[in-house]
Amino acid sequence: MTAKSTDKKSTSKKDESGLPLSVVIRRRIEAQKARFHANDNIAAFIKPGELERLVDEVSEKMQAVLESLVIDTKNDHNTRNTSQRVAKMYVQEVFNGRYVEQPTLTKFPNVSRLNELMIIGPITVRSACSHHLCPIMGRIWIGVLPSKESALIGLSKYSRLTEWVMCRPQIQEEAVVELADMLEKKIKPIGVAVVMDADHFCMQWRGVKDRDSKMINSVMRGAFLKDSNLRREFLALIDRK
Repeated sequence: MTAKSTDKKSTSKKDESGLPLSVVIRRRIEAQKARFHANDNIAAFIKPGELERLVDEVSEKMQAVLESLVIDTKNDHNTRNTSQRVAKMYVQEVFNGRYVEQPTLTKFPNVSRLNELMIIGPITVRSACSHHLCPIMGRIWIGVLPSKESALIGLSKYSRLTEWVMCRPQIQEEAVVELADMLEKKIKPIGVAVVMDADHFCMQWRGVKDRDSKMINSVMRGAFLKDSNLRREFLALIDRK
């Protein structure tokens, strides 16, 4: 009875061909010659119901990691289900931006023909460094200068899009560029600016162990890059916040 249950459980992590689900998904991606770096979204290659099975596979491999770290998960009540908890955290939360589709960003026509500076933020963000999988915790400010013909999106959509981009193993320099690219493509503004200020636990928790170190970087596009007065106004306003 026990053996049959175990066989059934291990089979559920595999495709009909007997391959691990992660291998099946990887082959789908490679067949399309698509990229699947840590900060890429691969939702298009995942079928309904597969994320739950992927959690099971990650849990099984995480259990092997704990065993290699010589942790007695059978008798230690604190780590007995740690592998499953960590697997769910990675797939369903911390790295969820890799596995789910981009949130719907409903666009509205610029009826009032707004062309003044808008600032959204600070948006609290949580991510993980793709070098050590250590937490990145910070804030993002977004500046948008729409044209009279630009599309507008609801304020909450800025936060949702930001979270979707950041919920992946990242390096901060690439994350803000990706976010700026998406906003430019969706809104088509005269200018867009993104500033991120974050704590990196790969510097605070390990390595130099400097708890006061931060990283601040920015991306300026269009009018924010060309117009120094606009850029100063944006930076001055977020500094006041």
